[in-house]
Amino acid sequence: MTEPLPESGTDLPVDTETAETSAQAAEAAREAAEGASEARAEHGARPGSERTVVHLLRHGEVDNPDKVLYGRLPDYHLSALGREMAEVVAEHLADADLALVVHSPLERTAETAAPTLARHGLTAVVDPRVIEAGNKFEGRRFRKRLLLDPRRWWWLRDPTKPTWGEPYRAIGKRMMAAIEDARDHARGQEVLIVSHQLPIWTIRSVLEHRNLWHDPRRRKCNLASLTSVTFTGDEITDVTYSEPAAHLYAHAATTPGA
Repeated sequence: MTEPLPESGTDLPVDTETAETSAQAAEAAREAAEGASEARAEHGARPGSERTVVHLLRHGEVDNPDKVLYGRLPDYHLSALGREMAEVVAEHLADADLALVVHSPLERTAETAAPTLARHGLTAVVDPRVIEAGNKFEGRRFRKRLLLDPRRWWWLRDPTKPTWGEPYRAIGKRMMAAIEDARDHARGQEVLIVSHQLPIWTIRSVLEHRNLWHDPRRRKCNLASLTSVTFTGDEITDVTYSEPAAHLYAHAATTPGA
């Protein structure tokens, strides 16, 4: 296996794509899309022409000097740079017509949301459906030998699922349900959901009909970035991506969850 630099609290190395894994990736993408479709079906279509925007914000840089794959573990907080990123996003969204701010139960998303909440005078809604993906390697330091232990090989039997953590189907379904609930709450306005890299990238890949097999370093979901989903009524009419805090990336630590 190669050893790419982890980019989030759940990342693991992946092999180079082959024809076989490409087919597996297509199947994983299909399953994730089906999960998202199930979430849509549970809501039921509703006519309308109002424009609603749901912004998916990845949290800012986390203080993680020990390079732990922290996943859903508590007590991982933003670094000083991460707090600066959160302030930059709040300034970027100063004129947004925000009706709702949602974040996952983890501290790093609450801290990222705080400046925007204060600026708009809103109270956060905590939604466990937008939490980081589950991962069996949670709590361990990322080292190559972590993957050389035969006791863990069964976890890595199918990287396209992934079998060491939460299936893409489950991630796609819960994220779609959270997005649609937020849209229904704020029809005709805007919503901010503060989540994590892998869940955001997964649902974006589903919405853009992209295979879910990928090198984590190639995700377009940087620290404090915004993936914005625009609805006209219940129909998704646009998905865009922006990096309000890009000027701070040169100072970010290159550690898991940075």
